[in-house]
Amino acid sequence: MTVFFVVVILFGWFFSFYYGNPDILYFFVAFSILMNVFSYWFSDKIVLTLAGAKPAKREENFVLYTSVENLAITAGLPMPKVYIVNDPAPNAFATGRNKNHAVVCVTTGLLQILDKVELEGVIAHELSHVGNRDMLLSTIVVVLVGFVSILADVFRRNLFFSRNRDSKEGSVFLIIGIVLSILAPIFAVLIQLAISRKREFLADASGALLTRYPEGLANALRKISQYSQPMVRQSNTIAHLYISDPKGLQIGKKISGLLATHPRVEDRIKALVG
Repeated sequence: MTVFFVVVILFGWFFSFYYGNPDILYFFVAFSILMNVFSYWFSDKIVLTLAGAKPAKREENFVLYTSVENLAITAGLPMPKVYIVNDPAPNAFATGRNKNHAVVCVTTGLLQILDKVELEGVIAHELSHVGNRDMLLSTIVVVLVGFVSILADVFRRNLFFSRNRDSKEGSVFLIIGIVLSILAPIFAVLIQLAISRKREFLADASGALLTRYPEGLANALRKISQYSQPMVRQSNTIAHLYISDPKGLQIGKKISGLLATHPRVEDRIKALVG
């Protein structure tokens, strides 16, 4: 949160200096504070809304609910809220600002293709995200990437309206600004995806330690990877939160490893069972 605050202030200083308006810096400081508070308190609601998730009832989803409950006790975590997304694509994610306000969500497709042991492997993976505090990290990264992209777009649109553009100093800042406005969103997205991939490996390992049966998660990943259709409801903003790329296997194979939201399934399985 502190790093995000500092980054936004630096952007504000650059914009205020370039455009010769100190009020821009004050706006950025106020906006960064509001964004920090908003993203911290309402991250779970935002994600659940984007995913189209609904609360899971214990009576209707007994196996799912009890599996989450038992594994949460084993992990020493408070019982998270349980949600379901009505989608045939098998997938799952965790969200929430901390372990006391966590949410575990699965799709109906996941419940249909996995047996109890495999489902426990997936749930252990998601609970590991909770225990490792990945959810807050992922949320802040989402906010930062989005904000950087917006700033770059605004800067590009207003390049020719600066009072400093005719001065030598203004020309130097103009060149720097153009380069940063092009590269910043690209680097921000790459950082987001890199963090996502690293945290997935960590959650796989932590989940395997939790269940003491890595083959359960490995088999679940094999089944999930065999479903090549994308999820019906998608949002690039939360794609990295899922256990598997919501765009589907076929699309995932066509893109570069640098641009993938998740590690290759083969690499994840190899890390789990060799």
